[in-house]
Amino acid sequence: MADVRSMDRQGRRMDARDRLIVALYAQLKAERETRETLEWAIRNGAISQEVLEAIAADPVPVVTSEDIASLEKIIALDERRKPNRN
Repeated sequence: MADVRSMDRQGRRMDARDRLIVALYAQLKAERETRETLEWAIRNGAISQEVLEAIAADPVPVVTSEDIASLEKIIALDERRKPNRN
């Protein structure tokens, strides 16, 4: 797969496109977890009509530069924990 890019093994930082992909993945994962929890709560009658209306009216937060910086720190920590494969 020629189009697949790998992380630099010498520890260089991710480029902007890689950071965006990671941030979007984290956001998608959080949204899926939220949706699954909400579906469970609705099926089990754990949420009132007022709460559902508040959830529906609440705007979806955007990914901020702070979110991306936090993700970069997590990735850097994970990279340091991996054993050296050389």
